[in-house]
Amino acid sequence: MQPTPKLDRIDLKILTQLQRNGRLTNVELANRVGLSASPCLIRVKRLEAAGYITGYGAQIDIRKITSILTVFTEITLSDHRRHDFARFESHVSKLDTVVECHLISGWYDYLVKFITRDVEHYQIIMENLLELNIGIEKYFSYIVIKSPIVKESFPIQDFFPEQKI
Repeated sequence: MQPTPKLDRIDLKILTQLQRNGRLTNVELANRVGLSASPCLIRVKRLEAAGYITGYGAQIDIRKITSILTVFTEITLSDHRRHDFARFESHVSKLDTVVECHLISGWYDYLVKFITRDVEHYQIIMENLLELNIGIEKYFSYIVIKSPIVKESFPIQDFFPEQKI
């Protein structure tokens, strides 16, 4: 395994630009970050190889295709040993309807984001999870009414104020 390269200002600019538009050509990207095409491509390949860039894809507005229900679910496990967490995560990771799962601190163990067809679909999913006996003690569901702010990118420049990105 190769060591993770340290990021400089140009690398951060490349990541910022690709995050905004992953379809930029190498020439367009190079122009935006102030490099010529060849060194820019070398940097992008290095960032990909180091795992800073994990993939490219289209952002789909699913609501233009069909109606969906977004549900945030607080889940508390009955036991808190390492294998209890691993067992839960293993099962939940296989569900296509789970788009996020976070182990958190506080009053419950996990915050899980589900995308389902409707409430009935969500309830079937939760009943199936409970029947698996994977350690769920209790859960609370929060149905999303509206999502006025959803950002698909990170404010990279805010995490590196000393670098002029």
